[in-house]
Amino acid sequence: MKKDVKEILKLTGFCLALPAWVFLAVFGAGYIVSYPLFWCFGKTWLTSPLGTLICTALVYVVALGLILLPQLFFKKLKTSRDELGLTELPTWTDIGLAPIGYIVATIAAIAVIAAVSAIFPGFDANETQQLGFQYYLSGGDRVLAFIALVVVAPIAEEIIFRGWLYGKLRSKTVMPVAIFIVSLLFGIVHGQWNIGINVFVMSIVLCGLREITGTVYAGILMHMIKNAVAFILLFILHIGV
Repeated sequence: MKKDVKEILKLTGFCLALPAWVFLAVFGAGYIVSYPLFWCFGKTWLTSPLGTLICTALVYVVALGLILLPQLFFKKLKTSRDELGLTELPTWTDIGLAPIGYIVATIAAIAVIAAVSAIFPGFDANETQQLGFQYYLSGGDRVLAFIALVVVAPIAEEIIFRGWLYGKLRSKTVMPVAIFIVSLLFGIVHGQWNIGINVFVMSIVLCGLREITGTVYAGILMHMIKNAVAFILLFILHIGV
């Protein structure tokens, strides 16, 4: 009996420690990267499309580095390509599941946000997400924003959340628990309530794709589709600005 309690406490600690470490790594990376760039180049450059792109890419690189750092000291945390979901190469199944997942996630998110809005009248479902770019961009600046939001962010976030974190949790606990923890944290790090709920639902579908395919490739493609649609609405059609 005591052994069972000890195992439960150990598993609980594991399930709390990993998302806490990812949370600290992501936000810590933001400070580690942004402050030196701010002092070296100034606020004007840092908030420019080029500065935002470079800062975004560096934040994700540093965050992933911090997340993987403990495995240098703890062999049990050593990460394999299988845990990251980066085995083999993308398949036609990944490509086919990505748009299906996007449609499912979009419909589900609309339903959940509508339900939350009905329950909580003060909830602002239409609050615009702060993306770090000015909404009225053109030419090369628009290309830089596209690279940051539609290419860099989906790849990095899928490797961190549905790759490393989900892979580690799934190896120790059951699927529903792993999906809930990853999706809850993914919603929290996005800050705003309406966006948090949206990406929480999206993460559930992304984790489902990871379960179905065994890799993060379908999730990366689905994430790219979602961000590309948002990019077109916000930066080209200026809907929601």
